[in-house]
Amino acid sequence: MRFDVSADSGADAYTARVLLSDDPQDDSVLARLRADGRTEFIDRSAEFDSALRALRPPVESEMLAEPMRWVHYPWRHCAIALPGPRAFRHLRLDRNRNMITAGEQQQLAGLAIGVVGLSVGHAIAHTLAAQGLCGELRLADFDTLELSNLNRVPASVLDIGLNKAIVAARRIAEVDPYLQVKVMTKGVTADTLGAFLDGLDVVVEECDSLDIKAAVREAARARGIPVLMASSDRGLIDVERYDLDSTRPILHGLLGDIGVAELAGLSSTDKVPHVLRIIDAGRLSDRGAASLVEVGRTLSTWPQLAGDIAVGAATVAEAVRRIGLGERLPSGRVRIDVAGALDGLAEPAPTPPPALSAPASSVEQAPSAPIEVVAAAARRAPSGGNMQPWNIVSHNDSVTVELDPKYTSTMDVAYRASAVSIGAASFNARVAAASLGVLGPVSFETNGGPSPLRAVVELAAGRDEALGALYEPMLDRETNRHRGAPSPLTAATLADLHAAAQAEGGTLRLLTDRADIERAAAILAATDRIRYLEPRLHAEMISEVRWPGEDSSDGLDIGSLELAAADLATLDILRRGDVMARLQQWQAGEALGEDVAGRVLSSSALGVVTVSGHTLIDYARAGAAVEAVWVASQRSGLGVQPVSPVFLYAHDDRDLNELAADHVDELRDLQRQFRTLTETGPDEAQALVLRFSHAPKPSARSKRRTNGEGTLR
Repeated sequence: MRFDVSADSGADAYTARVLLSDDPQDDSVLARLRADGRTEFIDRSAEFDSALRALRPPVESEMLAEPMRWVHYPWRHCAIALPGPRAFRHLRLDRNRNMITAGEQQQLAGLAIGVVGLSVGHAIAHTLAAQGLCGELRLADFDTLELSNLNRVPASVLDIGLNKAIVAARRIAEVDPYLQVKVMTKGVTADTLGAFLDGLDVVVEECDSLDIKAAVREAARARGIPVLMASSDRGLIDVERYDLDSTRPILHGLLGDIGVAELAGLSSTDKVPHVLRIIDAGRLSDRGAASLVEVGRTLSTWPQLAGDIAVGAATVAEAVRRIGLGERLPSGRVRIDVAGALDGLAEPAPTPPPALSAPASSVEQAPSAPIEVVAAAARRAPSGGNMQPWNIVSHNDSVTVELDPKYTSTMDVAYRASAVSIGAASFNARVAAASLGVLGPVSFETNGGPSPLRAVVELAAGRDEALGALYEPMLDRETNRHRGAPSPLTAATLADLHAAAQAEGGTLRLLTDRADIERAAAILAATDRIRYLEPRLHAEMISEVRWPGEDSSDGLDIGSLELAAADLATLDILRRGDVMARLQQWQAGEALGEDVAGRVLSSSALGVVTVSGHTLIDYARAGAAVEAVWVASQRSGLGVQPVSPVFLYAHDDRDLNELAADHVDELRDLQRQFRTLTETGPDEAQALVLRFSHAPKPSARSKRRTNGEGTLR
């Protein structure tokens, strides 16, 4: 199939007509144009002749003798006298020398280049034409120019509503009417792609469609045509030299094994991980990455600037020059300072989604000695970020769980979160002791020393059958961050959860009404946004995440976060402090709370465990109630995830100021709303927020410290 655009686009809509005044047929056309009266004739032939004669070295006489032409631009309603093709090109490109020599310019004039996508592609095609880097251009785009395109597309308001490829072709014709330009106004399709590519030396791909990106590359690879692509943010350029290697994977293998047909069938959400890998999201500018978070919320679409696109156009032009002249240009990608940075072009590192840890047995090899069993149970207690803020000391007749201040964080206001963990550890120790018949008294101490709080579990002859029966469910207790099915909890389950909290001196305040859960989701989303935007809170949150290959016995295994592929890809952006700082500056980032909101909305119930009093011992007692509720939920087959709003352990504005000085008023209001929603009294401390759901088993578990070794949670 031969590439023919005459029926597709109407070549007279964008092609200037070159007329010879001494040609009888052309002379009659000129006569009609002059008689029409609407066509302006511009004659600067004397200026052009003078400029030609002034060039150094002097031009050859044959070039000076080349007849002038009249060039008619129908869309401009004008005709201008221009030098003949050789003289025109020589004069127009004179200032290229010696960045491009005359001989090189002649060699480049033999290139045929295709450009798919004429927004970013407009600037590239125009630069290629202006720099004289080709003798033929093929332009394909189905879209029409809009006013919002004019922040970056070098067109005018008079072009709005025209096909983008035609707009570009007209502008190129006004730069060089002798350059052969062909236009495909229906874009490229499976039926026309082959004809568009046949005979090309280079293809520049700048379209939005992911499946077309892949299809262009597969077809170019089959024909041995190199593919170039410029992404505007931070000047990313991709070079794929299928002319040098016809076996290399398309897009450097960043798409994996997925094919064009599969890509075409993906939803927008499912395409996100592929797109983010292609644009190298982890290295976007802070403004670009922060803007990506806002797309669909405060931004209509991905932002692009004319200056960035101009850099991309310059970079592609340099790449075309190198290909056309046979200079070194391997496949790969780089972020550019145009020609200089191209010398350091390298293959991109593969960025597949993080491999998740395999599920593991929830029960470790049980110690044999009672004291070791009790200590091991204490170590299984939950803690904020799985940081395990304790030292566990075993004696002959007791196990002491000491709060260790070195594990504190900003959200652990006055060690209140750590106190909850100490209380949960003491509960686990009691359960283990009860199962062995060595349950003695438990006491909490705050009598100074290096530890602000300690729990002492004494071992003595004593049983509690109900408590001891919780031993296996306690060992199986786990955090489940899967989004669940929000089916209602049974009356029996609700009664069990309330009874578990009351047995430890706490109160469980449950939200089961959908309207209440929705209100809570909005509150918790707002606090999560603040946690991302506040630099210390964000840094501490990210530091808790453990990536594949990291050898650590604390923190949260990334697999346990149960993130979808799109969210895992987005995490490269969300973990960046500079991106969060930019969103903070813009007072933006609403999307930062969407994950926690979605999880809460997928829950069957949301609960907060409270206890009377505000001392560390009160928080420890509440921690025991938290663990009792969690174990009861585990026994009922529910998935449980703790949710930690920033304000949870704040008592007053001083605490809120320490947490997030720029958000005190907002946090105060959110805390008031949440305490009102959960009917928490002023004399009560909120220990932890838990969401309950019907969900599949967790994908991974975070490790635990024990005698210098990590054990699974």
